[in-house]
Amino acid sequence: MHSKDPICHEDYQRTADWLLSQTQHRPKVAIICGSGLGMLADALKCQDSFKYSDIPGFPQSTVKGHAGRLVFGELKGKTCVCMQGRFHMYEGHSLSKVTFPVRVFKLLGVETLIVTNAAGSLADSYNSGDIMIIRDHINFPGLAGLNPLSGPNDDKFGPRFPPMSGVYDKSLRKMAFDICKSMGVSQYVQEGVYCMVGGPNFESIAEAGLLHKLGVDAVGMSTAPEVLVASHCGMRVFGLSLITNKVVKSYEDNESVNHEAVLEVSKMRSETLQALITELISRMDINNNTA
Repeated sequence: MHSKDPICHEDYQRTADWLLSQTQHRPKVAIICGSGLGMLADALKCQDSFKYSDIPGFPQSTVKGHAGRLVFGELKGKTCVCMQGRFHMYEGHSLSKVTFPVRVFKLLGVETLIVTNAAGSLADSYNSGDIMIIRDHINFPGLAGLNPLSGPNDDKFGPRFPPMSGVYDKSLRKMAFDICKSMGVSQYVQEGVYCMVGGPNFESIAEAGLLHKLGVDAVGMSTAPEVLVASHCGMRVFGLSLITNKVVKSYEDNESVNHEAVLEVSKMRSETLQALITELISRMDINNNTA
């Protein structure tokens, strides 16, 4: 299912041209919102909003907590575009469809991608409600050959063999830590390694134990494909995981996780995440001039 419906450069350009004809906004920052985190888009001023179903070439989001809207607007004077809901491999989308918006963003002029997700914690020191700044990731589907960059390389976007070391921008991570300190929320802010698994099931106890031994701090079912494509396009990347649950690692533990609980924790931390990302964008050095 992951090699079908090949997408050519003209497909991305067609979607970008349509969006540019529908809005005067020319975003430099794109934000992809994870489960229950779509409220970030509500903070945008002077909004132009489009349903995914109305955008040529866009896939559809089917997961609860993903509104399915693309919102353009201004945040602290910086022009942004925000995805209220992302696409996942487990929904049946090819990885070229999962990452389709990222390449469209590149053609819109976006230079920085901010990704957020809801994740379960494997690190013993993490608690539900913690915010993890992503330092690095392990892309399990990619290691198994399911990679959005598979197939013919589009040299207009980037090189055949892009490096992934240092893909999460160090200066933005430091800036985020400084902001968290000034906000007085450092006590529940972490930095760690995110791992993507295919889903849609949550991890078995044996799988959780394996990931823990590999040094994974938080696990989820998204983010890595979008980050790969953004890095390939030359964008700088900043990522946040909201820790919504502790992953069960013991057969003696009777707890379990469900998607409704994930959305509840997302709601609890929504204002903090919105304030953090708003301040981060306000401090970014962005040239907002339009062509």
